[in-house]
Amino acid sequence: MRLRTETDRSGNTIRYQTNEENAPGTVIGNLAKDMSLSLSHSSKSNFRMMKQFNDSFIRVRESDGELSVGERIDRERLCRHSPQCLITFDVVNFSKERYKLIHVEVEIKDINDNSPEFPNRESIVEISENAVVGSRIPLDPAVDADVGSNYIQSYQISVNSHFTIDVLQRADGVKYAELVLMKELDRETQSSYTVELVAADGGSPPRSGSAKITVKVTDFNDNSPVFDQSSFSVSLPEDAPVGTVILDLNAVDADEGLNGEVLYAFGKVSHEIRELFQVDNKSGHLTLKNPVDFEEKRTYELDVQATDLGANPIPSVCKIIIHITDVNDNAPEISITPMTSITTGIAHISEAAEKDSLVALISTSDRDSGVNSQVHCTLYGHDHFKLRQAYEDSYMIVTAAPLDRERISEYNLTVMAEDFGTPPLRKITQYTIRLTDENDNAPHFTKSVYEVSVVENNAPGAFITTVEATDADLGLNGKITYRLVDSVIMGSPVNTYVSLNSVSGSLYALRSFNHEVMKQLDIHVKATDGGSPQLQSTAVIRLKIVDQNDNQPSIIEPPLYKGSAEVFLPKDAPAGYLVTHIKATDADEGINAQLSYKITEGGHLGFSINKDTGKLHASRQLAYDIADTVKVTIAVSDNGFPAQTSTAVIHLSFIEGSLPSMPSSVAENSSGDYFEWDMSVAIIIVLAGSCSLLLLAIVLITTICSRRRKEPRESGYEEKEDAPRAERKVESGHIDSLIANHKGKVFDAHPFPETAPLGNSFTTISARDPHISGKDSGKGDSDFNDSDSDISADVHKKESPPTNSKSVHATHYCCTLLLSYISSSAESSVVQCSKHWPENAVQSRHILLRLDSKVLNAPLSYSPVVLVGTSRAIIRMYIEMIKEYI
Repeated sequence: MRLRTETDRSGNTIRYQTNEENAPGTVIGNLAKDMSLSLSHSSKSNFRMMKQFNDSFIRVRESDGELSVGERIDRERLCRHSPQCLITFDVVNFSKERYKLIHVEVEIKDINDNSPEFPNRESIVEISENAVVGSRIPLDPAVDADVGSNYIQSYQISVNSHFTIDVLQRADGVKYAELVLMKELDRETQSSYTVELVAADGGSPPRSGSAKITVKVTDFNDNSPVFDQSSFSVSLPEDAPVGTVILDLNAVDADEGLNGEVLYAFGKVSHEIRELFQVDNKSGHLTLKNPVDFEEKRTYELDVQATDLGANPIPSVCKIIIHITDVNDNAPEISITPMTSITTGIAHISEAAEKDSLVALISTSDRDSGVNSQVHCTLYGHDHFKLRQAYEDSYMIVTAAPLDRERISEYNLTVMAEDFGTPPLRKITQYTIRLTDENDNAPHFTKSVYEVSVVENNAPGAFITTVEATDADLGLNGKITYRLVDSVIMGSPVNTYVSLNSVSGSLYALRSFNHEVMKQLDIHVKATDGGSPQLQSTAVIRLKIVDQNDNQPSIIEPPLYKGSAEVFLPKDAPAGYLVTHIKATDADEGINAQLSYKITEGGHLGFSINKDTGKLHASRQLAYDIADTVKVTIAVSDNGFPAQTSTAVIHLSFIEGSLPSMPSSVAENSSGDYFEWDMSVAIIIVLAGSCSLLLLAIVLITTICSRRRKEPRESGYEEKEDAPRAERKVESGHIDSLIANHKGKVFDAHPFPETAPLGNSFTTISARDPHISGKDSGKGDSDFNDSDSDISADVHKKESPPTNSKSVHATHYCCTLLLSYISSSAESSVVQCSKHWPENAVQSRHILLRLDSKVLNAPLSYSPVVLVGTSRAIIRMYIEMIKEYI
């Protein structure tokens, strides 16, 4: 049987009844069914009992709120003599993250499990033989722990002729019987009577208990003591000290002597009365023997007898009712039941809890009554939590503001319960609320951009740096893992450049970096926590590749061939003359690319170099011969540590001629503007020049062959003495002046080969042809002076044809044009030269010797190295072919 009633404020009150002594597991009721609550399958727990003072007697099933007996309930032990016995507790119902507080009251119904019992199974009472009919003798009441109808309902006495009983009820609800005299007694006829007193309760089936009463008839004593009042009702505060005089009894006996001397004693009272109170047998003072407790029992009823010392006294009885009054002697009790708890005295709640979320339930009780039992509860500690009254003696701790565990992880609150007594009593309890972590913080890098430098040429696997991110959350919510953000750097994935330790955040190089290829790369790193859902953040590692002095200077001007170059300059160049401009580059940067120039060998030969610009000058007036060759070694060093150095060997060749006021080479080098050939243009010019030379050779060969057939092979002539003079005149007067005044960059630098191509064919010219003069012009401009000096003097015994002055001039002109071709690759020069080739063989030989020397030494300005070698070889071949037919 249950009764459901609605209550105000935040919940409902539902009442159930169950019998005491029911077996554990006995179903009492079902909250979900009885309150028509819908069950939520999304939550693990739908109902939860908030533990309170009597929490072990009743159990609540979490799934549907079924109430059952938790352990054996003994109503008599739980509620003693209270007419109503209630077990109260609170249940929280969760539904879609909301809660409903249900107040439950279970009334424990009494069963007739206790029989009435008398304090003594046998007792003796006395009565005087002269007692009048109707006299009463109080008897010890029986005791029954049950209540209501199961309590003692009646007393019965065995059948006899003199006595009957009268059933009465005391102020505290205890029923007792008095023996009533129905017929006069005569001690001489019968001195004692035995009756059986039976007490029966109203249970079903009824229980009973009995006691044997022996009534002794005493001799006559005509006067009995008389009390001032036959009954008293007094109040005693529960905090009265031991020894307090409750009542001062007084009884008077009209007799004299022993018959008038009165003694006081308890009548038929229980052992409990004798433990709490005592009466002085002479003075009649009723005092407090032991403390009383209003909460234990509120009313006591007892009998005090006054008896004289005469023979066969007849006692007088005074009925006393003592009312225990309540005082505020009990402080309130506090019970705090958290919604979630792992440790006693600590409540846990998520930092993501919404406002007004239930944290814990506070139950209060006070054993006092009236205003002394009314309790007010207060919460101190922090504004993030507040109290809300649920029922008369129950409060809820709820959230009052948003929570943040990372800001405040624990709250120490103070709960104070105070009653309304005078003076009020209070109970103070400290309580702790801890916030459980939610993944509400993303990892945070200590820097958004990490600027890190690594020296190039590092070893693969080298440590670069460590990134660090922090997460204010706990556990998996704060466990951080690192990874590289996918990206492409110079066509390759970033994970081919570096690797990242996912736990420590340490970054390592996977390859050796080259500053000249890559100066900087940005690596994006992502930090992710282990929460659900995961939160993440990114940072950038700006990796700068620091330059290392790992590149030697590269000399780009003059162009080098196997580490050397040839430069032409006048043999009598003045001091300060700009010989050439050494230019170099360095792939490094900064101080590693700052270059300085110096002469390591040959500086004492009259040359100096500007260490900053690389310009090579004549340090004094030069006085070299054309046959002389000077070698100067130039070293170019950077300012790195250790310094890198490159060297170049400059071969200086000297030519004859007047020194122009401002050589074109000096002007161009000083200005720094250089003409750059397009490769296709260079190839076209060279091919055109080669074809022109081939055509020239064919024409020359055809012409010479036809002339030699016309000349008598057997005829000879003496070589005139003026031929050498003419030759020397032509060479010195025209060719040298033409060469000196030629504007075709005669003095520009060009690659200097270690072994001149086709050089061997030239070394056999003078030895094979006896008609060639054994001496050159004496100018020192031929590369074959040694060969010419070895020719036999028999050469002059042969006759030479007469000198043709026109041919001589044509020969000079043709040589000049050929040199012009060599210098500028102009096709027109070759054509003109083919028209004016000298017909005199002797003159041609001398001119070719002179031309041979000039061709070998004259540069092809601004032509690629490979084309320079090819052009020289073709011209050498043409000269050899011409020599064969002259």
